[in-house]
Order: sequence, then structure tokens, then C-alpha cells
Amino acid sequence: MRDFRDAKAMAKTLREALHAKSVALTNSESQELVARILGYRDWNVLAARIQATQLSATSVQANTPFPAGADIPIVPMRDMVLFPHMISRIFVARDKTRQAVEHALFGDRRVVVVAQRRSDDDRPSTLDALHPVGVVANVVDRQTQVDGALKVTVCGLQRTGIVRLTDGKFLAAEVAPIEEQSGQSTEATALSSAVLDAYQNYAEVDFSALPPGSKARFGLPSIGDPSLLADTVAPLLSTSLEQKQQLLETRDVVTRLERLIELMSAGRPKAVA
Repeated sequence: MRDFRDAKAMAKTLREALHAKSVALTNSESQELVARILGYRDWNVLAARIQATQLSATSVQANTPFPAGADIPIVPMRDMVLFPHMISRIFVARDKTRQAVEHALFGDRRVVVVAQRRSDDDRPSTLDALHPVGVVANVVDRQTQVDGALKVTVCGLQRTGIVRLTDGKFLAAEVAPIEEQSGQSTEATALSSAVLDAYQNYAEVDFSALPPGSKARFGLPSIGDPSLLADTVAPLLSTSLEQKQQLLETRDVVTRLERLIELMSAGRPKAVA
């Protein structure tokens, strides 16, 4: 069965089918239609998702996510926690972070995305200025905005601890991969169903009302890998940056799933009028 990774082939098939009925579409028009059909805002968003998946698969196959003895450029974030498997567009304005992104693009495209402790810190360059756990990510693409800022799409790969910093033209880190615990346990599998049920109540969404296979289109989690489920749900919650960072730093998957259920049981924060 085709999914979003087959989007280019689907666009070609659509264009040919409509041409046979004397309806002419350009390549870009057919791609935009397929993107909408698959639930994405436009072709650019869908193309970034496809490329991120390909890059992530390549990293897994290579089995060398952390080059020995290499420092990986750091992208410090003021107000976001990136999770493994998460695809996000971020804006880069600080010169050192721009240099870090450009260096990554000329190399293996890897960066360490990590939340800084204080959002008003313009030069987080010490271990104390950053949280101790971030995520190694692939830089999928980057675009320069009218105001000069970079819009960068990143795809999270794996949790990592920051061991040492190097402050030069850009900030870089020596990192240590974090191995998860209890990810394939019977308890984690059982908790996955409870997390999904809690998310339906939290987000007020009825999964049973969605067409089969459509959850991914709407960015919704599904049961499968308990660790992947936890890391899919975590960024969807309306919780504080500190709470998200705690989830990122929790290497035991069972504990992470239990914490997610606690957070969702508390409900969404009430809006202030």
C-alpha cells in the first residue's frame, strides 16, 4: 500500500490519469494536490517529511550516528524541546548557530538540538547554560528568509548526553548516545494502550472515527513501538518546556509512558481570559 513516501509517484499517476480525461495539470499542481490529499499543508511540507524519513533511514543503516572523536555542531533552542523522530521547522538568527547549521550542511548534516536553560541567554556557551540532554538531528533543508534569518527543517534521531563543549566559530559538543531501557518490555507494551486512550481524552479526538491508516496524516500517534509512541505524544502536549525536557531526559520508557499518563490526566491548561 502506498503512503506519503510514494507521493511523487502518486502525483505522476494523478497527472497521467487526468490527462487521459483531457484535464491538464502541471507537475507542481499535481504534487500540491497529492500533498493536500495526504493531509499536509503544501508540497514543501510533504517533501521535507519525505526527505527527513530518508535521511533518518540512512543514519540507522549506517549504524554510525556518532562519528568517533568528532564534535557535532550545536543548535541551542530558547523555547522548544526536540524529540527523536520529531520533524520541526526552526528559525535561526544567531550568527554562531547559523555557522553551526552551515557547517553541518557541508558535512554529514548532523547537529545537536538542545534546549537552553534561560530563554534570554543570547550566548549559551557553557554546560551550565544548556540542558544536559538533547537530540542528534539531521538538517533536512534550510531557506534564507527576507529578514536574513534561516528557516531550518530538522529531524530528530536519538537522545544524547552532552559531555564537553567547544566554543569556536560555532558551538559544538562531544556527545554520548543515551540507550533506552525497558522499551520492549511487556509493561511498556501494555502502557502504550493506556497512553493512547489518555491522549484521545486529552486531545478530544476519536480515533475510531478516522479512516483506517489516516492517523499519520494528522500527526496522531499509534500503537507500535512504545518508545516511538511516547516521543510522538510528548511534543503534542500543552506542557511547559521543563516538563518536556524531563520527558526527554527519562531514558526508561516505562517511566516515560507513566509520566505522560499523569500529565494528560491533569488535562490541558485552562486558557486565561
